[in-house]
Amino acid sequence: MTKDELIICLIARLIVGSGTVAVGSSSPVQAAAALLAEAMSNGKTRALVFRNNIDDPFPESGSELYDRIGQGRIDVFFLSGGQIDGRANLNMVGVGDYPRNRVRFPGSHGTPFIYNMVPRIILYREEHSRRVLVPRVDFISAPGVTPPGVYRRGGPSDLITGMAHFTFDRTQACFTLASVHPGHTPEEVIGNTGFDFAMPDRPPETAAPPAEWLEQLHGPVRDRVAQTYPQFAATRLGGR
Repeated sequence: MTKDELIICLIARLIVGSGTVAVGSSSPVQAAAALLAEAMSNGKTRALVFRNNIDDPFPESGSELYDRIGQGRIDVFFLSGGQIDGRANLNMVGVGDYPRNRVRFPGSHGTPFIYNMVPRIILYREEHSRRVLVPRVDFISAPGVTPPGVYRRGGPSDLITGMAHFTFDRTQACFTLASVHPGHTPEEVIGNTGFDFAMPDRPPETAAPPAEWLEQLHGPVRDRVAQTYPQFAATRLGGR
């Protein structure tokens, strides 16, 4: 089992049975997780993969996705950021003082709207380093928490990296280390994280997925992932 497969199955376990799960563009890991959750949910999870080459659920592109979010028809979405801090603030603009950022990121696009309006957001960033997980983001593209009186339907629930899984408490505005992936240690997580977080005395290791989940991932799910991400399915989802 590869780290990709471990993370895909971890995300799938978090969202199985969670209703409608939408996945944006350039998100092969998240797409595989959503499709796996759908396959293992007995009809309680529906995966919508943006820009699916064969069956695109958003034929009108991004506008239809935002319409569904505004109508409350999307239950789970995935986001990331060039920087993420301990209050789950996301920076998708750049590093340095705005507007003269010395490093530019792709931009916020609809992230602030999505972050506020989708009931559950799972943050995923493969790189786990102090460059990404910072004490305070240089620019807040989307806030992890908002002041009282500001209407907010949802927000972040989890952060998953290539090293660990964190949960996020919106009332306390802080992360808690939930598990450490095999091959890594709590000390390594602490040393590569720029913000403080809560943790149990003995953080558990991220659990390996059941064999039947891997069978689904290596078979029908892999074939469906290949419709949108053929190279990812061929090179990073083994099993054949």
